[in-house]
Amino acid sequence: MTPDEKFQALGDTLPPAPTPLGVYKPFLIDGKYLYVSGHGPVMPDKSLIIGRVGKDFNMEEGKIAARQVGLTILSTIKTSLGSLNKVKRVIKVLGMVNCTPDFERHPYVINGCSELFAQVWGDENGIGVRSAVGMGSLPDNIPVEIEALFELE
Repeated sequence: MTPDEKFQALGDTLPPAPTPLGVYKPFLIDGKYLYVSGHGPVMPDKSLIIGRVGKDFNMEEGKIAARQVGLTILSTIKTSLGSLNKVKRVIKVLGMVNCTPDFERHPYVINGCSELFAQVWGDENGIGVRSAVGMGSLPDNIPVEIEALFELE
């Protein structure tokens, strides 16, 4: 199955690809690499998931928010490239969790996105290197922001 077919089999709905709220590009292609700027958890109605992990959300809800960020990144890829099939593999994911100072399960939360990418591109190509860190705040009080680097076919 192709990445597009694998995604379709999941039964998820992509939210609309977000437009920049600042002076930056949501994605940039440099040769065979696709850089995706930090994305937040955009819902199908264009609203954002808002709140802080450890205060407003538990780690399971944080993981769901990270998966929604992954869906938002997939939307940017599909909107800009026309197909998820044009991505060969995930190279790097940087996940930032808006959390309370005592929250320590950042990697678990970011698994929400990483597991989605593995479902779309498979374990060999869908899992890259990764960092997962906690932040004192994120824009608009979103619980998770993720940026990623992909290799193109």
